[in-house]
Amino acid sequence: MSATHQSDATPPREAGWSAVFIIAGAGVVSAFQIGKAPMALGAVQLDLGLSLLVVSWLLSAFAIIGALVGAPVGLAADRIGTKRMVVGGLALQALGAGLGGVSPGVELLMVSRVVEGLGFMAVLVAGPAMIFSTVAQGIQDRAIAVWATVMPVGMTTVMLAAPLLTLLGWRGFWLLNAAVLFAYAAFFVFAISAPPAATTEGQRIGAQLRQAIAAPGPWALATIFAAFSAAFFVVFGFMPSLLTGRFGLGQELASTVSGIAVAASGIGNLAAGFLLASGRKPLHVLAAGFLGVTLFGFGVLAADLSWIAIALFAVLFAFMAGLIPVALIDSVPRFAPRLELVGATMGLAMQGNNVGMLVGPAVGGALAASLGWTSVAVAMALVSVAAVLLARATFADRVGTGRQPAREEVQP
Repeated sequence: MSATHQSDATPPREAGWSAVFIIAGAGVVSAFQIGKAPMALGAVQLDLGLSLLVVSWLLSAFAIIGALVGAPVGLAADRIGTKRMVVGGLALQALGAGLGGVSPGVELLMVSRVVEGLGFMAVLVAGPAMIFSTVAQGIQDRAIAVWATVMPVGMTTVMLAAPLLTLLGWRGFWLLNAAVLFAYAAFFVFAISAPPAATTEGQRIGAQLRQAIAAPGPWALATIFAAFSAAFFVVFGFMPSLLTGRFGLGQELASTVSGIAVAASGIGNLAAGFLLASGRKPLHVLAAGFLGVTLFGFGVLAADLSWIAIALFAVLFAFMAGLIPVALIDSVPRFAPRLELVGATMGLAMQGNNVGMLVGPAVGGALAASLGWTSVAVAMALVSVAAVLLARATFADRVGTGRQPAREEVQP
């Protein structure tokens, strides 16, 4: 690779906080599409006459798509440019939401969720990659922390919009989301300058994908991400049911308590950014996060306490869990095999996240049904220990390296 190509592939890091919040806004409106489905399940089920099993697939479509196509989507972002990928992802979600709002039956509705899931993954992968390539180095750790809050902020915001769901009906709410997504895509086109796409001269997509998959670093990040998301969604996937079943809380109160706890993860995201910006090692932030997941997970799942105490443990669990994704996303450039494979590495990490989202609740539910909730807490602790050991072995190989991925030597 020539020196000129390297310069072209690494645009000046001049963007500031306004760009960070605009990029994060794309993630927030995308997270609406995850949060809207649990809110509307009952209305959709009643309107279309669906069984609970069928309607539950509306929740799984995002995770399935991400588990399959994360790395290819990331590679596409590397090749065509992160801004185009964000705008395209928003447009795909707008299309999917619009199709869902006018769907006459479950078939088109399921297709629309698949389209939304693909667009969501495009934004989820390209957003942080865009921050890495455009945002000033001095604020990058905190900028990634802001990006990591898009899920709790987006899901909490859309939950607060529940009166609109009642007013508009689920179809109207879907169409409103389509309009918001389309408007934000148009705004994004004019609000953000596009960094140049990474140089991929002479490289085929298949060869680049093999490079990303063959490197151990991206797989380690994906595995640790899977451990995090499995633990997180085991707790918050079942917490409303735990509160209603164990303590007799009403569904609305149980959902509110769970939502408050989820919001605490956003505070943990920001705390992780400040820790990394102040010089804390990513491995130490990860270890602290998984230690909190283990300890407070026992408090939520295994402790024979009052519901108020369990709610407090859930808040602490979410806060400590929020440290983990920031440390992982911040480490992506270190583990990308090449500069132009940062997006593919991010995509593979997100695949791990979605695999954990799929597998964690399924395995946790099976364990709880056969052995009780204490067994779920024990399994979560074992997974957390394994994740920390893997992180220790992986990060040890990167001690002393910068945040930039490995590059080819410049030929004189």
